[in-house]
Amino acid sequence: MSDLPPNHPGTPKGCERIAYAVGFFEDATYSDVYGGGGAIIGLDCHLLRPVDQPSDTLIVFMHPVGGGMYLPMVRGLAAAGHHVLWANSRYRGADFALTMEKVACDLGEAIYDAKNRLGYQKIVLAGWSGGGSLSMWYQALAEAGAGISDTAAGDPYVVDPERMPAADAIMMLAAHVSRHQIFTEWIDPSIHDETAPHVRDPALNLYDPANPNQPPYSEDFLATFRAAQISRNRRITEWVKGELATIRASDEPSREFAFTVHGTMADPRWLDPAVEPSDRKPGVCYLGDPKVVNDGPVGLARFATLRSWLSQWSYDDARGDAITSGAEITVPALVIGNSADDACTPSHTQRLFDAIGHDNKSLHVVQGATHYYTGPNGKAHLAEAVDTITGFLSAQL
Repeated sequence: MSDLPPNHPGTPKGCERIAYAVGFFEDATYSDVYGGGGAIIGLDCHLLRPVDQPSDTLIVFMHPVGGGMYLPMVRGLAAAGHHVLWANSRYRGADFALTMEKVACDLGEAIYDAKNRLGYQKIVLAGWSGGGSLSMWYQALAEAGAGISDTAAGDPYVVDPERMPAADAIMMLAAHVSRHQIFTEWIDPSIHDETAPHVRDPALNLYDPANPNQPPYSEDFLATFRAAQISRNRRITEWVKGELATIRASDEPSREFAFTVHGTMADPRWLDPAVEPSDRKPGVCYLGDPKVVNDGPVGLARFATLRSWLSQWSYDDARGDAITSGAEITVPALVIGNSADDACTPSHTQRLFDAIGHDNKSLHVVQGATHYYTGPNGKAHLAEAVDTITGFLSAQL
């Protein structure tokens, strides 16, 4: 990292990194994050900006669970002269109890603080990866001005619309359409019984050599596989709703139940490059070998709670959806995809762009770029993306 000055790891030369917390009180019946007792919420924020180069415009990132304060994109934008805020949600690093409605509240609090305390006049939402659907959904909620009244699980959760300021522009950067959609595209449909996850249907198990369906996959197999993925998601949701109904009918209606979801990285795209062709390497996903990730300790929805499942993973109930929300936003929009992305594949990029319901939108694909702009040409790919963003902002704001 030769472009970084000594004693300032992760901070581009000529820039400053200011770490601070946004804190607020929330009246909650129980805590779904570690510490705070369910009442005090603290958001870890990093502001990167060029020294002695003021701006009235702030680019704001938030991911539901990921901490991206040192991402190449964040550092690259600051090095290019932009003021950039990465605000972590309350669930940074632990999404097992994550509630998307609360994440939207967190994003609103970070923006409200940036406008009212730090003095930024214009806000640009930067939806990176899983932050894409969060940002799009947040913007739709903010423009509607109705705030939030409850969660997808039906629990009351009120967020004042004044605490959710709308952004002036939005960018989808290496993003996917939603957590529940991409999770359903990845879930292993060979598991028919959640209580016996080791028993798998060989005809649907991508990693079983005995499976008669091998790459290149037929269209009939892909259709059967996708339908089975949706069915498994819905079976889990049906069970979740039954468990939650039992709890709510008991003398402890706020009680929760945690569970494990096995088999969460079984997407035919990882094994067959003919499925949604791109420059990505076959046999690899963004977390490594998909066969290992499928049952490893790290994966989407590996650990969940009843209420969290309905808010972030349920195919039919989760609300944080960029496709639905895209039709409701009115601000200028930029969509950037990477042709070698092994997480957010080209169909997600195109679906995001198509979902935006107005014409003041732009689409740019960085050829050869990976999800994190790694590899021998990563710096050039990142520079291309940053230049595209700079041009978009210069034209729109």
